[in-house]
Amino acid sequence: MPTLADRLHHIHERIAQATSQVSRDPSSVRLMLATKTQDMEILRRAFALGESLYGENRVQELVPKCDALKDLPITWQFIGHLQTNKVRDVIGRVSCIQSIDRPSLVEAVDAECKKRGTVVDVMIEVNTSGEESKHGAPVHTVQKVIDDVLARSTMRITGFMTIGALSEDEVVVRRCFESLRLIRDEFDAHHGTTSHLSMGMSDDLEWAVAEGSTMVRVGTAVFGERL
Repeated sequence: MPTLADRLHHIHERIAQATSQVSRDPSSVRLMLATKTQDMEILRRAFALGESLYGENRVQELVPKCDALKDLPITWQFIGHLQTNKVRDVIGRVSCIQSIDRPSLVEAVDAECKKRGTVVDVMIEVNTSGEESKHGAPVHTVQKVIDDVLARSTMRITGFMTIGALSEDEVVVRRCFESLRLIRDEFDAHHGTTSHLSMGMSDDLEWAVAEGSTMVRVGTAVFGERL
């Protein structure tokens, strides 16, 4: 049975192969460990194996994990749907909120940051597949969300995030990733920035890398099936 070290090695090999196929440097893609349902012990073991970028989907898991692992220099980011009444528990614990997708959330983050006198990095989450089961701003409303964030001094847009379509069809899934890349490229062209693309997970990271992903969020392929 593969060990945690084996599975991490395999993921890094997959990233290296994916980047090689499109003539990209492997270091241009960061591995984020998706920590949903994982316990403290395995997260400590992953850190000891060299992984320090963690993404959590649930506020109720983020809080105890951050607090229990604060002795480790882990970079935490929030990657799940964020309710406005939970914003206060996220600000101060994460370096980036990847799931900014609606005006009410922008307002809540802005208010909490003002209260604390702080600034937080954010990514705009886009529902590029159009699937009702997925969160994220619809493609036609992305610019409004971007403008709303840019009007605030409490947030910095560092990138864009999406989840590929629930499909085994490479063309369908890559179309989602391409859509996000085009949104990112237009944003960077207008603002002179170099923004991240957080896209690709255990099953589709190769397709995401081929479309320009700079950060893949992997849980199952590292930790096994969620309980």
